[in-house]
Amino acid sequence: MTVPERLSALRKIMKEKGITMLIVPTADFHQSEYVGEHFKERMFITGFTGSAGTALIGLEEARLWTDGRYFIQAAKQLEGTTVQLMKMFEPGVPSLEAFLEEHLKEGDTLAFDGRAVSVGEGQEYARIAEKKKAKILYDEDFVDPVWKDRPALSEEPAFDLDEKYAGESVSSKMARIRKEMEDAGCNTHIVSTLDDTCWTLNIRGNDIEFFPLVLSYAIIRMDRFDLYIDERKLDKALQEKLAKDGVVLHPYNAIYEDVKKLSDKDIVMIDPSKLNYALFNNIPKSVKTVEKRNPAILMKAVKNPVEIENIRKAQIKDSVAHLRFMKWLKENIGKIKITEMSAAAKLDEFRAEMGNFIRPSFEPISSFGPHSAIVHYTSSPETDVEFHTGTLYLSDTGAGFYEGSTDITRTFALGEVPQQMKDDFTLVAISNLHLANAKFLEGCTGLVLDILSRQPFWDRNLNFNHGTGHGVGYLLNIHEGPAGFRWKFRAGETEVLQEGMVITDEPGFYVEGSHGIRLENELLARKGEKNEYGQFMYFETISLIPFDLDAINPDMLNAEDKKLLNDYHARVYETIAPLLKEDEKEFLKKYTRAI
Repeated sequence: MTVPERLSALRKIMKEKGITMLIVPTADFHQSEYVGEHFKERMFITGFTGSAGTALIGLEEARLWTDGRYFIQAAKQLEGTTVQLMKMFEPGVPSLEAFLEEHLKEGDTLAFDGRAVSVGEGQEYARIAEKKKAKILYDEDFVDPVWKDRPALSEEPAFDLDEKYAGESVSSKMARIRKEMEDAGCNTHIVSTLDDTCWTLNIRGNDIEFFPLVLSYAIIRMDRFDLYIDERKLDKALQEKLAKDGVVLHPYNAIYEDVKKLSDKDIVMIDPSKLNYALFNNIPKSVKTVEKRNPAILMKAVKNPVEIENIRKAQIKDSVAHLRFMKWLKENIGKIKITEMSAAAKLDEFRAEMGNFIRPSFEPISSFGPHSAIVHYTSSPETDVEFHTGTLYLSDTGAGFYEGSTDITRTFALGEVPQQMKDDFTLVAISNLHLANAKFLEGCTGLVLDILSRQPFWDRNLNFNHGTGHGVGYLLNIHEGPAGFRWKFRAGETEVLQEGMVITDEPGFYVEGSHGIRLENELLARKGEKNEYGQFMYFETISLIPFDLDAINPDMLNAEDKKLLNDYHARVYETIAPLLKEDEKEFLKKYTRAI
């Protein structure tokens, strides 16, 4: 079926059920950013494959809201579908909520699958509907009848993450969470987010491609931990291990009936941004709820000493793999056939050679020439192109090692490239280095520091249309809150920067139809000097890969910029060279030379 045919079939169902507008989000039932194949309803119904976006299907027209990372991609994928692109946060483009406020009419019915939207989102839709004297339907999956060949739910097995990697026992994590529950006056905590449950129980899985997560829900009480999961995912040893920590197993979907049995004695902690609307509405109205952020969110963002030691090891492994990849790329361009997909596969070969490599930590962004201007481009057999000299290649990829996850972007000059590309590359490098070398007082957020990255662009009346950095999970979500770098407020990324947080530094610049550049390192927040002015903080750059000097314009660098670049490259050489063969050392020496 084509997208117009799918929309037609969906509208037939909508008319039968009296639905005027249908919201189709990206999420699964756990508010995951990236979802398993079974949950990709928005992709199925619109044809847009990006990781973020919400569709609104009306009886006559359809719209898709997505952010700046996907404007170019969405515009191309929506061609011929009749779905109109709504560019989020752009002037004159209303938000989905504002659009509903304007267009929903008295007597209309607004529908959505309540399992796939958060409590906060569902309540906002319900508020708008009530204001407009419209109705809502949320207790049904309206796309499922149209999706005849829908993939089944994943049955992949879970695995134990040993404490030598996790750095903290399950019992310790549970005790910390229960202390926060007690402090909030709660005795019950409902958790639906996959990464929070996996982090708490030191388990990982394979239910979402690239992300080692396990489909599950949890109800945490003061004396037990009810885990809702397909038991077939857990082998006998893992079941026994969980049982020792008071974990009681239940069928995956049984939680929807079990929460109906909560009593007046239960005081339930919920995170309205993370719990789904349908599950929340199954809680009896007589049960007291306390709205509070899931305690595990901040706990898992502040890495413990064992995790930090492991993450450094993972970064060094990936840095060595990248150096070998860079050498292979530079020496073979124009000699052998290299494509976007084969290049990404080659980089993973180098990673696998480093040991303890599990899988890529997210879908690779391997983009050549004009494709690199698409911020979250994904190569496919239909779009895979062969490399040639004279332009840039952008590689934004990550590795999942047992020692942790990595997220690294490098842009490489393939042969001699035009001066404008070098100038753009140099601007991005300046931006990256300025943020990486920030010194700041404890209490700052990423909103405060983002200007260090943006100013080189804004001074030239330029900008990049995505966040500057995000937290990174330890074999969990590669995009992890609650801290990040961006110049606009975004819920879930406003936490004060704390020692032990790992956050990316990834400015970019994109010229549609020509080229794109992004340079991404991971930064570890650390405490510096403490004096009468307060506790100072700084970042340690833990990704140690050269910035391609073939694409640097030294004339754009002032003395301080040159020092920052040279100091970074000196650290790269000092750390990585001892792990290389002689010819690799010579290559590294060339690309870390002082300028």
